[in-house]
Amino acid sequence: MAQFWKPGTEKPRLVDDEEGGVLFFSASASSSSSSRFGYASIEKQRQRLPVYKYRTAILYLVENHATTIIVGETGSGKTTQIPQYLKEAGWAEGGRVIACTQPRRLAVQAVSARVAEEMGVTLGEEVGYTIRFEDLTNSGTTMIKFLTDGVLLREMMDDPLLTKYSVVMVDEAHERSISTDILLGLLKKIQRRRPDLRLIISSATIEAKSMSAFFQTSKRRRALEGEELGPRMDPAILSVEGRGFHVQIHFVEEPVQDYVQAAVSTVLLIHDQEPMGDILVFLTGQDDIDAAIHLLNEEAQTNRKHSSGLILLPLYSGLPRAEQELVFSPTPRGKRKVVISTNIAETSLTLEGIVYLVDSGFSKQKFYNPISDIENLVVAPISKASARQRAGRAGRVRPGKCYRLYTEEYFSKEMSAEGIPEMQRSNLVSCVIQLKALGIDNILGFDWPASPSPEAMIRALEILYSLGILDDDAKLTSPAGFQVAEIPLEPMISKMILSSNELGCSEEILTIAAVLSVQSIWVYGRGVHRELDEAKLRFAAAEGDHVTFLNVYKGFLQSGKSSQWCHKNHVNYHAMKKVVEIREQLRRIAQRLGIVVKSCERDMQVVRKAVTAGFFANACRLEAFSHSGMYKTVRGSHEVYIHPSSVLFRVNPKWVVYHSLVSTDRQYMRNVISIDPSWLIEAAPHFYQHHGQNSFGK
Repeated sequence: MAQFWKPGTEKPRLVDDEEGGVLFFSASASSSSSSRFGYASIEKQRQRLPVYKYRTAILYLVENHATTIIVGETGSGKTTQIPQYLKEAGWAEGGRVIACTQPRRLAVQAVSARVAEEMGVTLGEEVGYTIRFEDLTNSGTTMIKFLTDGVLLREMMDDPLLTKYSVVMVDEAHERSISTDILLGLLKKIQRRRPDLRLIISSATIEAKSMSAFFQTSKRRRALEGEELGPRMDPAILSVEGRGFHVQIHFVEEPVQDYVQAAVSTVLLIHDQEPMGDILVFLTGQDDIDAAIHLLNEEAQTNRKHSSGLILLPLYSGLPRAEQELVFSPTPRGKRKVVISTNIAETSLTLEGIVYLVDSGFSKQKFYNPISDIENLVVAPISKASARQRAGRAGRVRPGKCYRLYTEEYFSKEMSAEGIPEMQRSNLVSCVIQLKALGIDNILGFDWPASPSPEAMIRALEILYSLGILDDDAKLTSPAGFQVAEIPLEPMISKMILSSNELGCSEEILTIAAVLSVQSIWVYGRGVHRELDEAKLRFAAAEGDHVTFLNVYKGFLQSGKSSQWCHKNHVNYHAMKKVVEIREQLRRIAQRLGIVVKSCERDMQVVRKAVTAGFFANACRLEAFSHSGMYKTVRGSHEVYIHPSSVLFRVNPKWVVYHSLVSTDRQYMRNVISIDPSWLIEAAPHFYQHHGQNSFGK
């Protein structure tokens, strides 16, 4: 492959920097292939991005090193530009594909649309994307493919060496999601077998040295006579400076009681006193965001002067695509956009026009306790690295201001420097099964960027063994283990689907599995609790939430998939459309696995048995004399309660299994169904036998 400086011009000078990477001082700016682009304006925009002046350097490093680590602030253009540079340099010729992974689905969709627009092609042709349950690529023509880390891991099941890819760019690696960490470990393995595969690890605030050490191989490849030496195996590091303007940081003087209320007051204060410019607010999740928008709308009604001209836009991953698009649209003259977002806007997405930033100092994070086997989604303080990332969002177009809703003392003395990788605070059941399916048997000896806790690993192996997915030698069972690995859902849901085949209720269970794969099928909002509860009663089934979902799904189909029907019943129309799509995909997978898709008509007992077969580890018993509706988990005797959103809230059946736990002031069970305790012993005798029969007294 040709080198990437123009013949006849001087070679770029290389200067080693102290990080051990290579910095370039180019003799002349490399000319881009702008002649091929009909629209000069897009090409000019591309050339204005900070990453543009490193184009030659990046292509040189990718040519000469197996792994290139690129550190660049969000907004430097690395995500959208580097895949295009690679394509322009010929890395997608001869049917090869350039892959670019993102930790989040929303980022995959937004970035691929942007790159297709810049290249002047239809999304799904030369540029495409794949996320779970959605594939917008064309195997003959797609050259640049954006996908989530998780989807690339699934592709390895069919093609362990990722043979169709010439370059894999792992973007936003600093987010350290479980999938990113597994992917980095596997890509390191693949490189030993495929020295021609190029890796680009790109990140905003990554510890470049530790990542470089991870990919450092001790083996030096020596060229035999006449053999062409392949790329150098030691990783190169390149820092791409951002184009950021100065951001003034303001802290609160006293700790705030309620960060949602404080965020709303800060937005109104900025709107009142600061020149025009959009505002980005970081809150923790959909509930907070809805609450903030509600408070701002209330303010708008009572005080027109105070809040006229504000355009309020939520941003979180469960939002319908059309509403997500709104945050990228230009702000109308005389108006001010207020984007209220989860930490999805911290790194994955760049929002132009943001001048003011309000940082609550919190985000939702998963924390798993392997001893109690309870995984919680907890609102937790962010790290200093995240706080700096967030602040940087305000300095894109002009000098900005960042309002932190915590004290300076807290920031300097109490905030942790880095976040904890997800691998070290998560339930590892899905992670273990993926590695097993890829033929990696010695999981404890796997080369991880951050080692998971042995307790979490052992608990995951125990659960998979009890589900019948692993055998006595900790290998995947045949066929069940391999079938579960094929289904792109958490293993407990997959096991529920397999059990439905024997019980003859797979039609119903596929619907339930599809509903459990979306965030929520109900429309929540402030002030509509009563109406929502009344709507739920119309569908509520005495057996519990899973059977209630079947009633909602049936009603949705009978209405002709009507959005008005959804609105009237407080059902989320976009979520239901997604459920229909996911269900169709699951149906195809089920048929491929030889599952006979048939209905049990109205026999809800078999449906509950199938749910129990997947979720027996989440069984709970109502405490005999509890007036507060307290349950104890059968494993470990932890106190849990039915979540108020469940149709079984206050009904309190004696025995239940739940889908997940959420922790606020208490441990709440979400998506709960009533069961007969004898089914637990049927479903998993070895899991429950040491409890003895007496604990299952009815």
